[in-house]
Amino acid sequence: MFIRSCLTIFFKQACPGIAVLLVFFGSANGQQTTDYKVHANIIYRFTKYIEWPEHRQSGDFVIGIVGDSPLYEELGALTANKSVNEQRIVIRKFAANGSSYNCQILFISEEESRNLKRIAALTADQPVLLITEENGLAKKGSCINFIIVDDRLKLEINKNNVLSRNLNIASELLKLATIITSDNVIANFPKS
Repeated sequence: MFIRSCLTIFFKQACPGIAVLLVFFGSANGQQTTDYKVHANIIYRFTKYIEWPEHRQSGDFVIGIVGDSPLYEELGALTANKSVNEQRIVIRKFAANGSSYNCQILFISEEESRNLKRIAALTADQPVLLITEENGLAKKGSCINFIIVDDRLKLEINKNNVLSRNLNIASELLKLATIITSDNVIANFPKS
């Protein structure tokens, strides 16, 4: 059966000024596809709802990508000539086996997710927001994890991982995600 590939984006107001993207995916063979334009848009929005320590609020605002991912090009196109506060946004590729990751946000592609534990340990004392895209990684060191639930793109946020990196996260963003802790999961998915 042919299922036409489609992407429908809904903006749902959680409170004034914040929107969440709910994404529906389909494909001819029934497999889920990823629209990295949507990922890029959501990651860019994170910059408005996460606060980095003062010493990371000067110079370039670096969003790093580990692994070959179309997200690199999508983020580059989306953030061209944009800034976070007064910091110019720069998109950089990092090697999975790198010895350091000098960035504010680090996206680890699904193909490199096996390196999450090492990258999380290497950046544990740094204010780096780790973002992943494979089921279960919010419990294994990621701060924010993209998952597909009922053909919709959803967020898992491990608040403890975010706070342990000296990052502040807006409650409005927490309300739009499933909160992951070491012991339990608290669903906050908005009803659509």
